[in-house]
Amino acid sequence: MDDGELMAAPLRVAVIVGTRPEAIKLMPVIVAARARPDQFEVTIIRTGQHREMVDDLMDEFGLQADFDLRVMRHNQDLAHVLSESLRGLSDLIERAQPDWVLVQGDTATTFAGALAAFHQRVRVGHVEAGLRTGKRHSPFPEETYRSMTARLADLHFAPTAQARANLLREGIHDASIVMTGNTVVDALMQTLARLKRTNAVEATDKRQRYILVTAHRRESHGPALGRICDAIEQLLARDPQLEARVPMHPSPNVRLVLTARLGNHPRVRLSEPLGYRSFVQALAEAALVLTDSGGVQEECAALGRPVLVMREDTERPEALEAGVAILVGTDTARIVEAGAGLLDDAERYRRMARPSTAFGHGSASTQILDAMLRIASTKDTTLD
Repeated sequence: MDDGELMAAPLRVAVIVGTRPEAIKLMPVIVAARARPDQFEVTIIRTGQHREMVDDLMDEFGLQADFDLRVMRHNQDLAHVLSESLRGLSDLIERAQPDWVLVQGDTATTFAGALAAFHQRVRVGHVEAGLRTGKRHSPFPEETYRSMTARLADLHFAPTAQARANLLREGIHDASIVMTGNTVVDALMQTLARLKRTNAVEATDKRQRYILVTAHRRESHGPALGRICDAIEQLLARDPQLEARVPMHPSPNVRLVLTARLGNHPRVRLSEPLGYRSFVQALAEAALVLTDSGGVQEECAALGRPVLVMREDTERPEALEAGVAILVGTDTARIVEAGAGLLDDAERYRRMARPSTAFGHGSASTQILDAMLRIASTKDTTLD
């Protein structure tokens, strides 16, 4: 290392966190950056788009936010979340003048963070860039937020070859795309290692056989959630030894329906949202997972847990192509047919219950940080 490198100041990186999925996928990047204090100075900014769920997650990773905008209010809508996030983030970025702003995924926080940084001429790194369904209202509003963030980002951290191809198809310059794998695999592997050290993951033959269910997306609200409840009841009716465990999203649109429909079922365990460590353990021990979550699809692929994706479209086709996920929508018959087919057919189940590296090997955080350093060390102006 020469004298110039020794004297170089650390890169100032502002990491914007809003929702629980963003926190899960950005925490490994933050931890990795703070382990390299000579190279990175990290500021964590929360919008508060999710509150208690992110509080718990940051506690698990031993992190605290440097700034918290607390944008949420009772019965807020998307316009409120977006406008308040943009207002608060613009002010903080203007004052702090970081070298980079990192955003993740496809939320109102993501888009607001990228737009606020763009307004201040601060470089934007988009973690988990390039995922697409090709239908701007599916999922809503995430597909459009993610696409608009791509127009604002300077570096696009694409988790897969398909995500990279999507960006190239949209005219994003190849030099600004870095294929990294998904940081959720980093978070998952680190959490599994902690669980194994404490012997928290039980042996397979000691598990209570259960399906794990998560449902929270807007397209799952209303009649769709009722159909999902019907499917859960029918799967349980077929097997008296099977249970369902359902951590409930805080949304009243979800909790009221789940409580009314499944609250009195003797083999359904409704619960508050699980901490990440507990959730990873629940995933690792589940016989089958039913979800409308994007991150859970990736986690199940890495764990080798068969997953039924309760959506009509997915921006993660890699899991389907790897044979570790099935797209079933919210049709009761489709969910039951696919679920029963797996639970009743040991060979079919075995073929699907195998870990996949479709979303990376757990090194995404390091690759993201190294890419930003390369730009800084070469004084690369191709992104300007």
